[in-house]
Amino acid sequence: MSATHATSDRSPDAMPSRQKIIAFATMCLGMFIALIDIQIVSASLKDIGGGLSAGQDETVWVQTSYLIAEIIIIPLSGWLARVMSTHWLFCISATGFTLMSLLCGWAWDIQSMIAFRALQGFFGGSMIPLVFTTAFAFYQGKQRVIAAATIGGIASLAPTLGPTVGGWITDNFSWHWLFFINLLPGLYIAIAVPVLVRIDKPDFRLLKSADYLSILLLAVSLGCLEYTLEEGPRWGWFDDATIMLTGCIAALSGLFFILRTLYHPQPVMDLYALKDRTFALGCFFSFMAGLGIFATIYMTPLFLGTVRGFSALDIGLTIFSTGVFQILSIPIYSWLANRVDLRWLLMTGMAGFALSMYFFTPITHDWGADQLLLPQALRGIAQQFAIAPAVTLTLGSIPPQRMKLASGLFNLMRNLGGAIGIALCGTIINNRTNMHYNRLADHLTASDPAVSNLLNAGAQRMLSQGFSAEHAQSISLHSLSIMVLNEARTMAFSDAFYLLLVGFLITVVLVPLMKKP
Repeated sequence: MSATHATSDRSPDAMPSRQKIIAFATMCLGMFIALIDIQIVSASLKDIGGGLSAGQDETVWVQTSYLIAEIIIIPLSGWLARVMSTHWLFCISATGFTLMSLLCGWAWDIQSMIAFRALQGFFGGSMIPLVFTTAFAFYQGKQRVIAAATIGGIASLAPTLGPTVGGWITDNFSWHWLFFINLLPGLYIAIAVPVLVRIDKPDFRLLKSADYLSILLLAVSLGCLEYTLEEGPRWGWFDDATIMLTGCIAALSGLFFILRTLYHPQPVMDLYALKDRTFALGCFFSFMAGLGIFATIYMTPLFLGTVRGFSALDIGLTIFSTGVFQILSIPIYSWLANRVDLRWLLMTGMAGFALSMYFFTPITHDWGADQLLLPQALRGIAQQFAIAPAVTLTLGSIPPQRMKLASGLFNLMRNLGGAIGIALCGTIINNRTNMHYNRLADHLTASDPAVSNLLNAGAQRMLSQGFSAEHAQSISLHSLSIMVLNEARTMAFSDAFYLLLVGFLITVVLVPLMKKP
């Protein structure tokens, strides 16, 4: 009798509706802080580097280490949830995330910061897929659509808000509070989830039959892949021996992981779920949505910082419109999702991404908040209409008993899309900037009256300020070079947005291939 009662207590159907709402909201909060911490440091890396006496090459690892750890743990979270149960894994993850946030704020040098950030990403990453599986366990029908809309909103909104929130905190307090701000919500989540969430029970027997070699291969493959994608654009990709090595290790480890997982009786990831057409397409759409979100989050602040010279706070305020329009679109999506075929909404979202990229392509060196408002508004709406239906369609096609392992794979694809998108756009911007600069420079000759007048006007301004004729001419030439470089960079950004436009147009065509829900 007691065993039966215990089992029923752990059934989501036995939970009161109010408890489900509070439990789901608490887990969504955990997902939000884990996701926002990906980008919350991006606008404040200079401040962190200055506070820890670190150079730019070292400081970039404050963000990279978090991403590497997160991308490793996300696909393993489904197996870990089966071993420890959903609520205890979430509790341990929230506790570890909170502790690492405290230690990040207390970091005494760049090495300790990088180590604590990696552990913070490791604990935070495991919370993300658990919210997806919990939503599908708690809710059915129309309620599931609303839950998926909430998750989709958080999944795209949190990284978008990261630079804005981070820039504001750093400007008004200090970079330490980028991490201390997690302490109260983290403690609440760690206490509340074990009390509120009742979905499953731990099964420690899985530890005996676990495929530990596959876990190692997956960790090595994803870790090396993330390192290759993050560092490749800076070091010329495979011209660098270290990038070549990590790229080869990632490929070989990934291949051996796939082969072993397909034939192991207790796999840590459900690759056979990809045989389902809807799930496979959904993973691809999750990949593309991640590419669109993270690539534009990367490029827009980079443009505003390098070309326009905006401060961290100004950058955050400029890109804040994306989050505003996404929030405004959530009730519209929720209303439509129960009345319109979700495939049409997904197609609308992907088309919205394409349209946003189209309006980004005419970018010029003097673009600011006003000019970026329309493309960013379209992207904010597109994020909601792309991710939410993809969650419902993709995970809704998977049987409940396979949900945990499949959810990790689905979430992994979004993060991989972001990592590959950032690396791809970084490479395009680097290479195309050089190409455009050379082409523009070839047309700027001393015999051109416009160039001659511009140089003479610049030299005259320098002469009036007391510089010698030779020095004034040198400064004028340098100013022209900077002007040309900014134009070349701006054209390179346009090229990157154009490539994303083509990718999303292809994605739109593929949406009807998903099965009707």
